[in-house]
Amino acid sequence: MCMLFAVSSPRELTINNYLKSFYAFSDKHPHGWGLACVDTNNITVEKESISAGKSNFLKERLSEPIETKLLLAHIRYATIGNIEHKNCHPFRGKDNRLRHWVLIHNGTIFDYPPLSKYTKTQKGDTDSERIFLYLLDKINERQTDSRLAFDERFDLIESIVRDMAPNNKLNLIFTDGKYLYVHTNCRDTLYYLEKDGSTFFCTAPITNENWKKLPFCTLLAYKNGKLFREGAPHTGEYIESPENIKLLYQIFSNL
Repeated sequence: MCMLFAVSSPRELTINNYLKSFYAFSDKHPHGWGLACVDTNNITVEKESISAGKSNFLKERLSEPIETKLLLAHIRYATIGNIEHKNCHPFRGKDNRLRHWVLIHNGTIFDYPPLSKYTKTQKGDTDSERIFLYLLDKINERQTDSRLAFDERFDLIESIVRDMAPNNKLNLIFTDGKYLYVHTNCRDTLYYLEKDGSTFFCTAPITNENWKKLPFCTLLAYKNGKLFREGAPHTGEYIESPENIKLLYQIFSNL
């Protein structure tokens, strides 16, 4: 599976040391890396379909300070989708009111029919991109004359996550440019670290600090490093089954 990393902060932080620790796991997740820095009215997304540890571009990027208040990073272990640039995370797009969205995903969608139609329109062939396109479509359906307010966005996203989670591994971190939304439905696969008013998130602890397990089966929204809203727990916990593991090996063998 993939690994996720993100940070939400009230001020610009130099993230290089955390990113270096995170990307050091690329030997076990060698199929691509990605980075999204989100600042006021500006989102920069960079990614390659090679191991982070073999990327001269990333090495050069990390040699200079990376300062941001909101950041998402990803390293890929391919299951669904070929090893190529268009399948690397993060995925980025705009809704019909020109709000920018960026998403990273760790997991697999085994059974969720509403995503099937996106196999004909997506740029790549990952289930993660299909989640992203579905999310944007649902937002566009709901907002017409004006943008959805935060609580309206949160309620809609929560209903989508609640509906999609059963029988699927749905570890998600994504942003609308202002709020960072975080969700896991698989125990012990997403952690958070509160430090100096900022909050860091990662698939596994990457430093010797006080990382804690993120509440699972609950959508969380952060703003400027603080928990802004917590949804209601749902019952769609994902538990790895022998059948799913077998299916993943079959899919991966065809990449």
